[in-house]
Amino acid sequence: MTDIIAPPSVRALAREKGINLEELARNLGRTNIVREDLDNTSPTAANSNTSDTSLWDVDHSRHGKVREEPMSRFAQVAASNLAAAQTHIPAVTHHERADISAVEAWRRKLKPEAQARGVKLTALAFHVVALARCLQEFPRFNASLSADGQTLVLKEYVHIGIAVDTAHGLMVPVIRNAETKGLWQIGAEIADLAARAQNRKIAADEMGGASMTITNLGGIGGIGFTPIVNPPEVAILGLTRPESIPVWDGDAFQPVPMVSVDLSYDHRVINGADAARFSARYSSLLSDPRRMMV
Repeated sequence: MTDIIAPPSVRALAREKGINLEELARNLGRTNIVREDLDNTSPTAANSNTSDTSLWDVDHSRHGKVREEPMSRFAQVAASNLAAAQTHIPAVTHHERADISAVEAWRRKLKPEAQARGVKLTALAFHVVALARCLQEFPRFNASLSADGQTLVLKEYVHIGIAVDTAHGLMVPVIRNAETKGLWQIGAEIADLAARAQNRKIAADEMGGASMTITNLGGIGGIGFTPIVNPPEVAILGLTRPESIPVWDGDAFQPVPMVSVDLSYDHRVINGADAARFSARYSSLLSDPRRMMV
């Protein structure tokens, strides 16, 4: 069993109730333990292997030829955390489209300078800048809920997680203090973190502590999805491949490059109107990127 993820208050309550956290985590099938788990658990139940695994305990070989592939420790921890997030966070996803005509035009204009600097300036760098700006303007999105659900921790820093798909699983290195950095620096950091993540050379202190995470499927495809909020963050931003959408300009339909922006959020902290305002502001910054550089 990997290390149990539980705040000090939960560990203290477990000791008081005589609950073995490691046994409880094994029974629940995840490593992230919150107070509600203890409230609904007796010491006897926590220390017995009575969890219902019948849905997965199936002899698949009865139906045909199979082969087995062990889940890596990295994948097991990720699976436990994702299951915990889905169980404990009442998440909602708001879907938006953003016009990226100006972003793409600016990227083309900056291409010679990017080559001179040795920086691959991707659209993701613009998304990081826009998100950092929005997190400053909408502080409830740059927050975390306490374990007991009674306190909102508002952060005065802006750290942006970048989900990277690697051969050994999903890694989320973090761009620290993104609100203080310019486009070129962010572009260089994205490239550096992504390359080192692929080679498993990301240090432990380069992960964790993000204000919000961006998960980008733009290089693969899709027209939208519902990303899972990564606790203790209260929201996550999903991006997919841009596509040309016909937009009426008053005289005719014109093709406009648009990107789908999918914002999943913890409804305990953020309501639908706030999510809509956040997404609208985010889209407006991308439609006129020079404004977000001010």
